[in-house]
Amino acid sequence: MRAVRIHELTGPKALRVDEVPAPTPGPGDVLIEVKGAGVNFPDVLLSYGKYQFKPDPPFIPGGEVAGVVRAVGTDVRTIAAGDRVAATLLHGAFAEQVVVPEGAVVRLPDAVPFDLGAATLLTYATTLHALVDRAALQPGETLLVLGAAGGVGSAAIELGKVLGARVIAAASSDEKIAFCKECGADDGIVYTREDLKERTKQLTHGSGANVVYDPVGGSYAEAALRSIAWEGRYLVVGFATGEIPKIPLNLVLLKGCQVVGVFWGSFAMRESERNRENARRILQWVADGKLRPRLDATLKLEEAAEALGRMERREVKGKLVLVP
Repeated sequence: MRAVRIHELTGPKALRVDEVPAPTPGPGDVLIEVKGAGVNFPDVLLSYGKYQFKPDPPFIPGGEVAGVVRAVGTDVRTIAAGDRVAATLLHGAFAEQVVVPEGAVVRLPDAVPFDLGAATLLTYATTLHALVDRAALQPGETLLVLGAAGGVGSAAIELGKVLGARVIAAASSDEKIAFCKECGADDGIVYTREDLKERTKQLTHGSGANVVYDPVGGSYAEAALRSIAWEGRYLVVGFATGEIPKIPLNLVLLKGCQVVGVFWGSFAMRESERNRENARRILQWVADGKLRPRLDATLKLEEAAEALGRMERREVKGKLVLVP
């Protein structure tokens, strides 16, 4: 079968399409014929060897997939050959076929096409876990989203609105803020031009944001923390800038706030059934039209290096999907 592999940890340029042996399912595994694979920023970090886990090259990147089940291993009870499914995995989705543990696979509703199924679970499951399980976001609270035009950012906007919050989107350009408002954001801050702390204070009449969703890290982290409300929750989701911020802990004391880690991958492995329930909930919301994942483009496997390059250059609004 064809698969995209990273041959050296030098970034997106090291990706190429190879012929590799087709996988076979072992006990508890599901073999999926890939109809679409979502592209996410962790794939860029993997290409440099900078993600939380570091597989040895050559390896196949890609952490989310949608397709049709072609075979199942022994002991699989909830999934059968012929099922339309979506799944998440550590890596391996950028291929024509992939084997995934049953506990990471959910049925894809008939109303959800494969490209949307491939663009949904990683970003929305990360975000639902963050907003509900970690921050306990409440209706009427204010949610500030950094990097709001990206995959997890736009998911945070939509889920924040579904959960009843007021959403302030922070992004790097007026064009991206316009996109965020299409996703449902109530207000926007262009943080390359506006003071993030002061503008957030203005938009919240001095009270600050109850929850900050930060997949970006870097230089905006401290300003966002300074803009948080009393007893707010600051969600550490990732470090898309590549810079892990250092924050003055006196701010946590003065704000009476919480700094909360969101390691969705570990949660999904440790509590797989809770994660599957979250995934089913998300996909049903997509089927019902309550969530609408935004696709920036659908590309071929041969265009994987271009896809990761666009992610790295921050040129993507919403999600990219690779189609074998």
